[in-house]
Amino acid sequence: MAKKQIKQNKVDQNRKEQSLFKKPIVKLGIVSFSIIQIVTLLLVIALLGFFIVNNFIPNEPEVEYYTFTKEGELTFTDSLGTLKSKIDIEIADNVYERSLGLMNRKEMNENQGMLFIFPESEYQSFWMRNTLISLDMIFVNDKKEIVTIHKNTKILSDQSYPASKLALYVVEVLAGYTDKHDIKIGDKIDWMGTKLANTN
Repeated sequence: MAKKQIKQNKVDQNRKEQSLFKKPIVKLGIVSFSIIQIVTLLLVIALLGFFIVNNFIPNEPEVEYYTFTKEGELTFTDSLGTLKSKIDIEIADNVYERSLGLMNRKEMNENQGMLFIFPESEYQSFWMRNTLISLDMIFVNDKKEIVTIHKNTKILSDQSYPASKLALYVVEVLAGYTDKHDIKIGDKIDWMGTKLANTN
């Protein structure tokens, strides 16, 4: 009887050891999957998803951001010529630069701005498409007198900001600049630049 019991214990021990080396099984309904099969299936699904996203779903075009390049200095004075403030400027004096303006700029300092120079006086009108920073827009006539100011423009907007009178120049500065420096209609601008204005 003792021998039979020892033999039975060895059989039970062998069964336990064999069970340790069996692959774990997950039963779903009547279908059984091993853990390895499930992981493999998930990896295949993930790879298929990656392939579809990268080959069939159009990606957003990469945005090119611009930084400030000093090309001159501009002053604001009252009608009598008393200095109110001075800024560094970029100069937009051709069709491409005027179209680009201050689009895709993540930041700009308070003492920086852009001077737009047009070939002739017109009722200029600007918008804020692709412009990430709020601005004050200052429209200036051919006598360098400020005729219109639009303050705190709305970013990323197609809203039109028109001049109320003929303008040959436009200055863009950070929103709040004109209030801070008390710049008003009737004040004047003047500048010195490192490049000549083109008229194309």
